[in-house]
Amino acid sequence: MENQTYQLLDGKKVSSEIKQEIAAEVEKIVAAGGRRPHLGAVLVGHDGGSEAYVGNKVRTCKEVGFESSLIRYEDDVTEEELLKCIKKLNEDPNLDGYIVQLPLPKHINEQKIIESVDPSKDVDGFNPINVGRLSIGLEGYVSATPKGIVELLKRCKIPTRGKHCVILGRSNIVGKPMSMLMMEKGEPGDCTVTVCHSKTQNIEEITKTADILIAAMGRPESVKANMVKRGAVVVDVGTTMVPDATKKSGRRLCGDVKFDEVAPLCSYISPVPGGVGPMTIVSLMINTLDAYKRRMK
Repeated sequence: MENQTYQLLDGKKVSSEIKQEIAAEVEKIVAAGGRRPHLGAVLVGHDGGSEAYVGNKVRTCKEVGFESSLIRYEDDVTEEELLKCIKKLNEDPNLDGYIVQLPLPKHINEQKIIESVDPSKDVDGFNPINVGRLSIGLEGYVSATPKGIVELLKRCKIPTRGKHCVILGRSNIVGKPMSMLMMEKGEPGDCTVTVCHSKTQNIEEITKTADILIAAMGRPESVKANMVKRGAVVVDVGTTMVPDATKKSGRRLCGDVKFDEVAPLCSYISPVPGGVGPMTIVSLMINTLDAYKRRMK
Protein backbone atom coordinates (compact mmCIF):
# COMPACT_ATOMS: atom_id res chain seq x y z
CA MET A 1 0.00 0.00 0.00
CA GLU A 2 1.54 3.32 -1.01
CA ASN A 3 2.14 6.13 1.45
CA GLN A 4 -0.37 8.92 1.83
CA THR A 5 1.22 12.33 1.14
CA TYR A 6 0.78 14.28 4.34
CA GLN A 7 0.90 18.00 5.05
CA LEU A 8 2.34 19.55 8.17
CA LEU A 9 0.16 21.49 10.60
CA ASP A 10 2.85 24.16 10.79
CA GLY A 11 2.32 25.93 14.11
CA LYS A 12 5.51 27.92 13.66
CA LYS A 13 4.29 29.48 10.42
CA VAL A 14 0.69 30.08 11.61
CA SER A 15 1.80 31.57 14.95
CA SER A 16 4.16 33.90 13.11
CA GLU A 17 1.22 35.19 11.00
CA ILE A 18 -0.90 35.72 14.13
CA LYS A 19 1.96 37.57 15.88
CA GLN A 20 2.17 39.97 12.94
CA GLU A 21 -1.60 40.57 13.14
CA ILE A 22 -1.42 41.26 16.89
CA ALA A 23 1.61 43.56 16.50
CA ALA A 24 -0.20 45.59 13.81
CA GLU A 25 -3.25 45.95 16.07
CA VAL A 26 -1.10 47.05 19.03
CA GLU A 27 0.64 49.70 16.91
CA LYS A 28 -2.79 51.07 15.91
CA ILE A 29 -3.80 51.24 19.60
CA VAL A 30 -0.58 53.07 20.53
CA ALA A 31 -0.86 55.44 17.53
CA ALA A 32 -4.36 56.36 18.74
CA GLY A 33 -2.93 57.29 22.15
CA GLY A 34 -3.71 54.03 23.98
CA ARG A 35 -1.35 52.15 26.30
CA ARG A 36 0.19 48.83 25.37
CA PRO A 37 -1.46 45.59 26.58
CA HIS A 38 0.35 44.28 29.66
CA LEU A 39 0.92 40.59 30.57
CA GLY A 40 2.37 39.50 33.90
CA ALA A 41 3.98 36.19 34.86
CA VAL A 42 4.71 34.73 38.29
CA LEU A 43 7.53 32.18 38.37
CA VAL A 44 8.36 30.15 41.48
CA GLY A 45 11.70 28.36 41.71
CA HIS A 46 14.09 27.37 38.93
CA ASP A 47 12.47 24.47 37.07
CA GLY A 48 14.16 24.29 33.64
CA GLY A 49 10.93 23.74 31.69
CA SER A 50 9.11 26.55 33.49
CA GLU A 51 12.06 28.93 33.00
CA ALA A 52 12.05 28.20 29.25
CA TYR A 53 8.27 28.62 28.93
CA VAL A 54 8.21 31.92 30.80
CA GLY A 55 11.27 33.20 28.91
CA ASN A 56 9.47 32.38 25.67
CA LYS A 57 6.33 34.22 26.80
CA VAL A 58 8.31 37.34 27.78
CA ARG A 59 10.13 37.27 24.41
CA THR A 60 6.85 36.93 22.49
CA CYS A 61 5.36 39.90 24.41
CA LYS A 62 8.23 41.99 23.08
CA GLU A 63 7.65 40.73 19.51
CA VAL A 64 3.97 41.74 19.52
CA GLY A 65 4.52 45.05 21.30
CA PHE A 66 3.10 44.14 24.72
CA GLU A 67 4.52 45.20 28.05
CA SER A 68 5.47 42.30 30.29
CA SER A 69 6.36 41.89 33.96
CA LEU A 70 8.06 38.88 35.50
CA ILE A 71 7.72 38.33 39.25
CA ARG A 72 10.10 35.72 40.64
CA TYR A 73 10.08 33.82 43.91
CA GLU A 74 12.35 31.14 45.33
CA ASP A 75 11.07 27.58 45.96
CA ASP A 76 10.53 28.30 49.65
CA VAL A 77 7.98 31.11 49.11
CA THR A 78 5.00 30.68 51.43
CA GLU A 79 1.47 30.20 50.15
CA GLU A 80 0.46 33.33 52.05
CA GLU A 81 3.14 35.40 50.27
CA LEU A 82 2.02 34.10 46.88
CA LEU A 83 -1.64 34.87 47.63
CA LYS A 84 -0.63 38.44 48.62
CA CYS A 85 1.13 38.81 45.25
CA ILE A 86 -1.98 37.56 43.43
CA LYS A 87 -4.20 40.03 45.29
CA LYS A 88 -1.87 42.84 44.18
CA LEU A 89 -1.97 41.68 40.55
CA ASN A 90 -5.78 41.37 40.65
CA GLU A 91 -6.00 44.99 41.80
CA ASP A 92 -3.39 46.48 39.42
CA PRO A 93 -5.33 48.65 36.92
CA ASN A 94 -2.44 48.62 34.41
CA LEU A 95 -2.16 44.83 34.22
CA ASP A 96 -4.54 43.17 31.75
CA GLY A 97 -3.80 39.53 32.41
CA TYR A 98 -1.26 37.31 34.15
CA ILE A 99 -0.22 33.71 34.54
CA VAL A 100 1.11 31.76 37.50
CA GLN A 101 3.50 29.26 35.95
CA LEU A 102 2.75 25.66 37.01
CA PRO A 103 3.79 23.33 38.57
CA LEU A 104 4.22 24.99 41.97
CA PRO A 105 6.26 23.54 44.88
CA LYS A 106 4.50 20.76 46.84
CA HIS A 107 3.84 22.88 49.96
CA ILE A 108 1.60 25.25 47.97
CA ASN A 109 -2.02 24.34 47.20
CA GLU A 110 -2.11 24.79 43.42
CA GLN A 111 -5.91 24.78 43.22
CA LYS A 112 -6.18 27.51 45.86
CA ILE A 113 -3.77 29.69 43.84
CA ILE A 114 -5.69 29.08 40.57
CA GLU A 115 -8.99 30.00 42.24
CA SER A 116 -7.49 33.23 43.62
CA VAL A 117 -6.69 34.59 40.14
CA ASP A 118 -9.31 37.15 39.05
CA PRO A 119 -11.26 35.40 36.23
CA SER A 120 -11.11 38.60 34.15
CA LYS A 121 -7.28 38.47 34.25
CA ASP A 122 -6.99 34.67 34.03
CA VAL A 123 -5.47 34.54 30.52
CA ASP A 124 -4.36 30.93 31.17
CA GLY A 125 -8.05 29.95 31.40
CA PHE A 126 -7.51 27.78 34.50
CA ASN A 127 -9.91 29.45 36.96
CA PRO A 128 -13.04 27.27 37.47
CA ILE A 129 -15.24 30.20 36.40
CA ASN A 130 -13.59 30.31 32.96
CA VAL A 131 -13.68 26.52 32.70
CA GLY A 132 -17.39 26.57 33.62
CA ARG A 133 -18.15 29.26 31.04
CA LEU A 134 -16.42 27.18 28.36
CA SER A 135 -18.45 24.09 29.33
CA ILE A 136 -21.74 25.86 28.57
CA GLY A 137 -20.53 27.76 25.53
CA LEU A 138 -20.19 31.21 27.11
CA GLU A 139 -17.41 33.67 26.37
CA GLY A 140 -14.41 33.45 28.68
CA TYR A 141 -10.70 32.66 28.57
CA VAL A 142 -9.85 29.27 27.12
CA SER A 143 -6.70 27.42 28.16
CA ALA A 144 -3.94 28.36 25.68
CA THR A 145 -3.05 24.91 24.29
CA PRO A 146 -6.60 23.82 23.31
CA LYS A 147 -7.30 27.33 22.01
CA GLY A 148 -4.11 27.16 19.93
CA ILE A 149 -5.03 23.76 18.47
CA VAL A 150 -8.48 25.02 17.41
CA GLU A 151 -6.87 28.08 15.78
CA LEU A 152 -4.36 25.83 13.97
CA LEU A 153 -7.16 23.60 12.61
CA LYS A 154 -9.12 26.67 11.56
CA ARG A 155 -6.25 28.36 9.73
CA CYS A 156 -5.20 25.13 8.03
CA LYS A 157 -8.84 24.76 6.89
CA ILE A 158 -9.32 21.31 8.45
CA PRO A 159 -13.01 20.34 8.19
CA THR A 160 -14.36 19.23 11.57
CA ARG A 161 -18.16 19.18 11.21
CA GLY A 162 -19.55 15.68 11.76
CA LYS A 163 -16.05 14.18 12.16
CA HIS A 164 -15.06 11.75 14.88
CA CYS A 165 -12.45 13.37 17.13
CA VAL A 166 -10.57 11.13 19.56
CA ILE A 167 -8.62 12.82 22.37
CA LEU A 168 -5.96 10.89 24.25
CA GLY A 169 -5.67 12.32 27.76
CA ARG A 170 -8.16 13.88 30.20
CA SER A 171 -6.11 16.62 31.88
CA ASN A 172 -7.76 19.83 33.06
CA ILE A 173 -5.32 21.84 30.94
CA VAL A 174 -5.68 20.03 27.59
CA GLY A 175 -7.90 16.94 27.36
CA LYS A 176 -11.09 18.20 29.02
CA PRO A 177 -11.21 21.72 27.50
CA MET A 178 -10.22 20.26 24.11
CA SER A 179 -13.20 17.88 24.20
CA MET A 180 -15.56 20.79 24.95
CA LEU A 181 -14.16 22.94 22.13
CA MET A 182 -14.44 20.15 19.56
CA MET A 183 -18.09 19.60 20.57
CA GLU A 184 -18.99 23.30 20.33
CA LYS A 185 -21.45 24.32 17.63
CA GLY A 186 -19.66 25.77 14.60
CA GLU A 187 -16.40 25.03 12.83
CA PRO A 188 -13.87 24.10 14.19
CA GLY A 189 -16.28 22.08 16.31
CA ASP A 190 -19.43 20.03 15.63
CA CYS A 191 -17.40 16.84 16.20
CA THR A 192 -18.46 13.60 17.81
CA VAL A 193 -15.88 13.38 20.60
CA THR A 194 -14.38 10.37 22.39
CA VAL A 195 -11.93 10.89 25.26
CA CYS A 196 -9.51 8.04 26.02
CA HIS A 197 -7.23 7.79 29.06
CA SER A 198 -5.01 5.37 30.96
CA LYS A 199 -7.94 3.15 31.96
CA THR A 200 -9.48 2.93 28.45
CA GLN A 201 -9.68 -0.60 27.09
CA ASN A 202 -9.00 -1.52 23.43
CA ILE A 203 -7.58 1.92 22.81
CA GLU A 204 -6.24 1.02 19.31
CA GLU A 205 -9.73 0.06 18.16
CA ILE A 206 -11.04 3.48 19.21
CA THR A 207 -8.17 5.56 17.82
CA LYS A 208 -8.43 3.76 14.46
CA THR A 209 -11.93 5.24 14.02
CA ALA A 210 -10.69 8.83 14.52
CA ASP A 211 -10.86 11.34 11.69
CA ILE A 212 -9.04 13.74 14.02
CA LEU A 213 -6.69 12.30 16.66
CA ILE A 214 -5.34 14.60 19.39
CA ALA A 215 -2.59 13.01 21.50
CA ALA A 216 -2.07 14.69 24.88
CA MET A 217 -0.95 12.00 27.32
CA GLY A 218 2.67 12.95 27.85
CA ARG A 219 3.84 9.44 26.90
CA PRO A 220 6.65 9.75 24.30
CA GLU A 221 5.98 8.03 20.95
CA SER A 222 3.09 5.98 22.35
CA VAL A 223 0.89 6.58 19.26
CA LYS A 224 2.05 4.18 16.57
CA ALA A 225 0.96 3.36 13.01
CA ASN A 226 -1.39 0.55 14.12
CA MET A 227 -3.48 3.15 16.00
CA VAL A 228 -4.13 5.53 13.12
CA LYS A 229 -6.65 5.44 10.28
CA ARG A 230 -5.40 6.27 6.78
CA GLY A 231 -6.12 9.93 5.97
CA ALA A 232 -6.54 11.00 9.62
CA VAL A 233 -5.54 14.41 10.96
CA VAL A 234 -3.12 13.91 13.86
CA VAL A 235 -2.33 16.63 16.42
CA ASP A 236 0.61 15.88 18.73
CA VAL A 237 0.48 17.80 22.03
CA GLY A 238 3.28 15.82 23.72
CA THR A 239 6.41 17.63 24.94
CA THR A 240 8.66 15.26 26.85
CA MET A 241 12.42 15.66 27.07
CA VAL A 242 14.14 12.38 26.17
CA PRO A 243 17.87 11.54 26.10
CA ASP A 244 19.50 11.99 22.67
CA ALA A 245 23.27 11.58 22.35
CA THR A 246 23.27 13.24 18.90
CA LYS A 247 22.15 16.58 20.38
CA LYS A 248 24.54 19.06 21.97
CA SER A 249 22.39 19.24 25.11
CA GLY A 250 22.19 15.43 25.25
CA ARG A 251 18.38 15.48 24.98
CA ARG A 252 15.55 16.43 22.65
CA LEU A 253 11.87 17.30 22.75
CA CYS A 254 9.71 14.32 21.90
CA GLY A 255 5.99 14.15 21.08
CA ASP A 256 3.38 11.50 21.93
CA VAL A 257 3.30 10.35 18.30
CA LYS A 258 5.93 8.17 16.60
CA PHE A 259 6.17 10.69 13.77
CA ASP A 260 8.15 8.75 11.10
CA GLU A 261 5.85 5.77 11.43
CA VAL A 262 2.52 7.65 11.66
CA ALA A 263 3.06 10.57 9.24
CA PRO A 264 2.82 8.48 6.01
CA LEU A 265 -0.75 7.49 6.99
CA CYS A 266 -1.96 11.03 7.71
CA SER A 267 -3.54 13.76 5.64
CA TYR A 268 -2.20 16.31 8.18
CA ILE A 269 0.09 15.94 11.18
CA SER A 270 1.65 18.42 13.61
CA PRO A 271 5.41 18.12 14.25
CA VAL A 272 7.19 18.34 17.62
CA PRO A 273 8.71 20.88 18.00
CA GLY A 274 7.07 23.48 15.75
CA GLY A 275 3.44 22.35 15.90
CA VAL A 276 1.28 22.97 18.96
CA GLY A 277 3.99 24.69 21.09
CA PRO A 278 4.16 28.00 19.17
CA MET A 279 0.33 28.07 18.99
CA THR A 280 0.10 27.80 22.80
CA ILE A 281 2.29 30.88 23.31
CA VAL A 282 0.46 32.92 20.65
CA SER A 283 -2.94 31.98 22.15
CA LEU A 284 -1.82 33.49 25.43
CA MET A 285 -1.14 36.71 23.49
CA ILE A 286 -4.63 36.56 21.90
CA ASN A 287 -6.18 36.12 25.38
CA THR A 288 -4.14 39.06 26.72
CA LEU A 289 -5.22 41.33 23.87
CA ASP A 290 -8.85 40.29 24.51
CA ALA A 291 -8.44 41.05 28.23
CA TYR A 292 -7.02 44.46 27.37
CA LYS A 293 -9.96 45.26 25.06
CA ARG A 294 -12.50 44.19 27.68
CA ARG A 295 -10.84 46.38 30.31
CA MET A 296 -10.81 49.36 27.94
CA LYS A 297 -14.56 49.10 27.20
